[in-house]
Amino acid sequence: MRIDMHAHWRPAALIDAMRSRTEFPRVTRNAQGIEVIKTRNTEEPVAAGFDDVTTRLAEMDKLGITTAVLSMLGSFSWTERLPAAEGLPLLRLYNDSVSAICKENTGRFAAYACVPQTDVAIAAAEFERAIQLPGIIGVLMPANAFATRKAADKVRPILDVANRHRAVVFVHNGPLPGDAWPKVPADTDNARRRNGTLEMQASLSSVMVTLCLTDYLDPYPNAMIHVHNLGGNIPYEIERLDHRSILDTPDEELPSKRFARSKVMLDCNSFGARAIEAGVRLYGADRIVFGTDGTEFGCDWTIKAIAEANIGAEAREKILHRNAVTMLSHQVPLANRESVAA
Repeated sequence: MRIDMHAHWRPAALIDAMRSRTEFPRVTRNAQGIEVIKTRNTEEPVAAGFDDVTTRLAEMDKLGITTAVLSMLGSFSWTERLPAAEGLPLLRLYNDSVSAICKENTGRFAAYACVPQTDVAIAAAEFERAIQLPGIIGVLMPANAFATRKAADKVRPILDVANRHRAVVFVHNGPLPGDAWPKVPADTDNARRRNGTLEMQASLSSVMVTLCLTDYLDPYPNAMIHVHNLGGNIPYEIERLDHRSILDTPDEELPSKRFARSKVMLDCNSFGARAIEAGVRLYGADRIVFGTDGTEFGCDWTIKAIAEANIGAEAREKILHRNAVTMLSHQVPLANRESVAA
């Protein structure tokens, strides 16, 4: 049994709504007649099947995934950065649509809600509404909201809601309104690699420093935090972090110990066996969950990586299934092999 905690999605209802928009983000046709979603910086084809539940379920069955936790696809997340009055109707449509998918396919899907990032009070109110919908287990938040303690203090109302409902905050690489994005211009050599790996991992590392090396999360003992891609580069830089700590602040607890006892959960999306081993050594097998980006390629890659990692059978089972059950079972029904086969 496998539970996919990192599976991106775009409901057909949201695509339909964007076809009627005249401002970014919108769905239109390019010069070649191909239907695309256009943001201020990107243009991507509206690929067939990505929003088709039957197609997704067939892929999940093929790959042994019993439950997938859906989150908004990145090219649609510009709706979060629209002025709240403009973006909220689209985000409510997303939340209601993805909840309906969860309700119609009991146990096979759960979902993270999306909220406006331009007004934290409106965001918290929409999170409060959405978390009570069938299948919604938490909220998607951009990594830049937690880049520093000062930034994170501004979104405490979101953490308050998560704490009240024992819900999950999924921190995913992404900007706040007004941030320069992407960080590396498209005309830079290797721009995709620089943005999609180097900058992303550095951003997530900063998130982990905020969440684990400060007392920011202390007021929220019931909230669960999920950071993707093994929390950035922390598993590979921890020895240097400890070394610098010994030299610079010898009276402080070592960063490795603080990361190890944190409750932040990490998914292993897109990483290989050696990286997963490093993550288990630092965080422990109880802190890592299975994630794929919601693609068949991502599923194959991650399943292979976990199988090849030298971590033992019990750790594999925790990563593939048991840790996610602990996170989700109090909020939503979860499918099992028998119910999927039926």
